[in-house]
Amino acid sequence: MVGGKRVAVVVPAYDEERLVETTLAGIPGFVDRIFVVDDASRDGTAQRASAAAAADPRIEVIVHERNGGVGAAIVTGYRRALAERIDVTCVMAADNQMDPEDLTKLVEPVARGEVDYAKANRLFTGQAWQLMPRNRYLGNAVLSLLTKVASGYWHVADSQSGYTAIDLGTLELLDLDRIYQSYGFPNDMLVHLNVLNARVRDLPSRPIYGVGERSGIKLRRVIPRISWLLVKGFFWRMREKYVIRDFHPLVFFYVLGFLMTVAGLVLGIVETVLRFLGNDLTTPTVVLIALLLISGFQFTLFAMLFDMEANKDLR
Repeated sequence: MVGGKRVAVVVPAYDEERLVETTLAGIPGFVDRIFVVDDASRDGTAQRASAAAAADPRIEVIVHERNGGVGAAIVTGYRRALAERIDVTCVMAADNQMDPEDLTKLVEPVARGEVDYAKANRLFTGQAWQLMPRNRYLGNAVLSLLTKVASGYWHVADSQSGYTAIDLGTLELLDLDRIYQSYGFPNDMLVHLNVLNARVRDLPSRPIYGVGERSGIKLRRVIPRISWLLVKGFFWRMREKYVIRDFHPLVFFYVLGFLMTVAGLVLGIVETVLRFLGNDLTTPTVVLIALLLISGFQFTLFAMLFDMEANKDLR
């Protein structure tokens, strides 16, 4: 327990027989419950986790019959924590890449009621560029930027970090069935938390690599998929937060910004094609294209500023 609050750790695991026992052994003693969710692993992950459970009564092993993705495994663990009314529920991957010493930093602000959701940020220090694989670092940077826009949490970075802690009240409000069940889970989680006006805080965490982990993530497939997820999440958040649950004029600014930008780009492409076909460009047409693009950019920028202002207290 921390501050009189019960703490649980959800450990999603898929083909982690080499590292799951090491991960479980490192979880601090203040954790009351550990839910290992084996997502239909093809190796001996469930057996290794069960062996650890035999020596540690805090551990409960849950096995999926079919692979559902890391998000599905986390949701299963969340539901188990909800059933036991756990005050603070954390997520720690089974690949031993999350420093257990950072768990206290994540749990304490949530247990004290300062924030509703705390997440690790491996980019706070200069170590990330040296320790993280370059492609993972750059992919993370791109998705973090897109997640800021989609989620409204402009102060949050390292969107792909799955090392988190959430309080019971917030977890009860989330519609867990709607959150994306695969690698985009932490991104979509932030989108849903923002609709609930949950307070989210980034906390520095030391990146760990080279401990025998194996990544099954193929960035050329994951980045486009998560990017499209974030586009859909952005429009869903606009509708839910700023139209249905409350109204904010930033919606008009985003709509006008997008329409003018798209109209300017389409008209610019059409005029460029016509120019190559031998037609002359007229001054009014050029002015119109420039006006549409500049106005679209300005409306979009103002909408982002309004969004930042509306979410400035959610930290």
